[in-house]
Amino acid sequence: MGISFLSKDLHNAIYGIYGFVRFADEIVDSFQGFDKEKLLADFREQTFEAIEDKISLNPILNSFQWAVNKYRIPLELIDTFLKSMEMDLDQIDYDQKKYEKYILGSAEVVGLMCLKVFVNGDEKEYIRLKPSAMKLGSAFQKINFLRDLSADFKDLGRTYFPGVDMKTFNQTIKKQIEADIELDFKAGYEGIKQLPKNSRFGVYMAYKYYYKLFQKIKSTQPQTILNERVRIRNTKKYRLFVTSLVRHNLNML
Repeated sequence: MGISFLSKDLHNAIYGIYGFVRFADEIVDSFQGFDKEKLLADFREQTFEAIEDKISLNPILNSFQWAVNKYRIPLELIDTFLKSMEMDLDQIDYDQKKYEKYILGSAEVVGLMCLKVFVNGDEKEYIRLKPSAMKLGSAFQKINFLRDLSADFKDLGRTYFPGVDMKTFNQTIKKQIEADIELDFKAGYEGIKQLPKNSRFGVYMAYKYYYKLFQKIKSTQPQTILNERVRIRNTKKYRLFVTSLVRHNLNML
């Protein structure tokens, strides 16, 4: 929904980025019974070949390479992302250092890829807004962790939050995680207000959705989060769009 509210000339590039990161994520999450390590290694090789050759017979990689080459997305961002996906291949006991490394690759650099598109490759603007984009990506990912706590732990055996034992997950631990997310949200929001007009509202819509989801998670008991996925109903999403559009048009962000 957020992408649909970006200027139309940005859609193809953001869809290209989203398709790429979604595909990689599906390899490590969904291809049960197959050699995921080999599949991901092949995907990595094909990705950089597509970027260098400026074409791929894989339509997802072809869309992605076009966005990378058009907006001069740094290759190190792609490498860092794929390294985080590789971390999902193993059962990792996350400490703070590994947790930060995973979030950098799985979320913060994705925000930076999108930022390259939003500023149309302008390096000066990219550097200026880079910290805020990383914080916003971090906030979104940490909310995903909380939202998907049950599926990640029960189905995939993953626990991303460092030092957290799911058997003792309680309100105190939950509030500590939420306080960290609040700081990321605050820093990310400051960057949204400074984005170019053609991307500001779409990113703001994504921010508003995630913040509404965050508020719902905050009001949900820890045991409920451990057993079910918290969602925002479509009717609330539509109301959120209307109120956000009014605020945006009145320059009340």
